[in-house]
Amino acid sequence: MIENVEQSIVDKVIASRKSIRAFLPTPVAREDIEKILEIAARAPSGTNTQPWKVYVLTGGVKQQLSDEILQAYNNPHNTYKEEYHYYPTQWLSPYLERRRKVGWDLYSLIGLGRENKAGMHAQHGRNYVFFDAPVGLIFTIDRIMERGSWLDYGMFLQNVMLAAKARGLDTCPQAAFTQYHQIIHKHLNLSDQEMVVCGMALGYADPGKIENTLVTERDNSMFKFL
Repeated sequence: MIENVEQSIVDKVIASRKSIRAFLPTPVAREDIEKILEIAARAPSGTNTQPWKVYVLTGGVKQQLSDEILQAYNNPHNTYKEEYHYYPTQWLSPYLERRRKVGWDLYSLIGLGRENKAGMHAQHGRNYVFFDAPVGLIFTIDRIMERGSWLDYGMFLQNVMLAAKARGLDTCPQAAFTQYHQIIHKHLNLSDQEMVVCGMALGYADPGKIENTLVTERDNSMFKFL
């Protein structure tokens, strides 16, 4: 089969997308953000319910949210909890091994050994400054929506990341923000009906940071042709 130009472009955008954990301070034009979200909203959703809602944070608003979350994160008596379980409560193979591998691959790149708990804590805390990206996105969903709408939401999030990549921008989706949904609710004045899905960093990757060289593996043995 001969690959056409459109297939090649789409495949390259998908294959080149990865989570970036260090961004340049270069601003992102508002019109680019608007276009990314507009294109991403073409994601399919059951009966066109479009369950996504997005808060775009820059400047002082983003900084204030990051500051308060970091204060809570660094508090040894931190009691903030996730509102929903993103990860399983009991890890099994092969998921546990994959999770551990990506963690240690990242830590080894930036020179953190297993004994360096403070360093790992600080690295995880960089989530809450959106890895220094100039744009932070917070995604919410109406509490009335069920699992199907969460599946739809995943397609929307993927579209955001791909539309950004097609414009030379990078992203990092961040489940870490769900632990601090109460702080996010207060800062963004969310309604009681809104539930935080995740956050996402958006900006231009810093090519000089070694953590951005991390490329995670994929297990194609999970595809079964019958």
